[in-house]
Amino acid sequence: MYLVIGATAHFGRQTVEELVAAAAPVRALTRTPEQAALPDGTEVVHGDLTKPETLPAALAGVEAAILVLQYGMDVAPLLAAAEAAGVRRLVFLSSGAVVPEAEPQPDVIAQYHRDVERAIEASGLEWTFLRLLFPAINSLTFGMQLHGGDVIRAPYTQAAFSAVHERDVAEVAARILTGGGHDGRAYDLTGPESLTQAQQVRILGETLGRSFTVEDLDPQPVLEQMSQFMDRQFLTALFRLMAEAVGKPAPVNDTVEQITGHPARTYAEWTAEHRADFAN
Repeated sequence: MYLVIGATAHFGRQTVEELVAAAAPVRALTRTPEQAALPDGTEVVHGDLTKPETLPAALAGVEAAILVLQYGMDVAPLLAAAEAAGVRRLVFLSSGAVVPEAEPQPDVIAQYHRDVERAIEASGLEWTFLRLLFPAINSLTFGMQLHGGDVIRAPYTQAAFSAVHERDVAEVAARILTGGGHDGRAYDLTGPESLTQAQQVRILGETLGRSFTVEDLDPQPVLEQMSQFMDRQFLTALFRLMAEAVGKPAPVNDTVEQITGHPARTYAEWTAEHRADFAN
């Protein structure tokens, strides 16, 4: 049995779908099973990482699990429950902000994810880490502006990212869960091309048949506004990562192809598949 923890999040849901398509026995952990709407063939169970008493039943009979973790969540109760249940392997969806061997890490995003990685390493479980930075689904934030016209405003529009499709991440996770052979490895997952945010907007416009104008915003007022609703340290770290990505190409690798057997999906493919998410 394969367990997906965080099964209704973007990457978790896609991984469930990949496992079902592969006819693998899959169990999905969620706090709200009645709202999960996951594919037929999925065993949906209730579980909450903040309530350790809900975990033993969900982990019973599980061979390997993938962990899609909300930022800031304590992983210790899960690791203890997984060891007690006899889980052998854990795949953790980590962050590309992590700097291997750095101590301390350069920001709170990297530090949190590296701390989780270290806890997993010390747990006795076999492990694989999938590190990704700025996935393509981040572009869904552009959609909130499209109702007001054809101008997309954002800070750091010349920051370049190798945006990775969530389906590619899910395929990699499913292959590792069901195939093994990746123990003790940390993989950086990228898309096939480096694109600035401005270039992403242009491609999105081509997909939607619209011509967008991109305007670069002063980051500080945006940070101040967003800090009213989100953790300021997290946002400061995120904005720093974006600032560092301005004016230089993003790293691109072929890890997705090496593990799945096909090239990583392009950003244009992502926009075509998500056309409905941007419909007015």
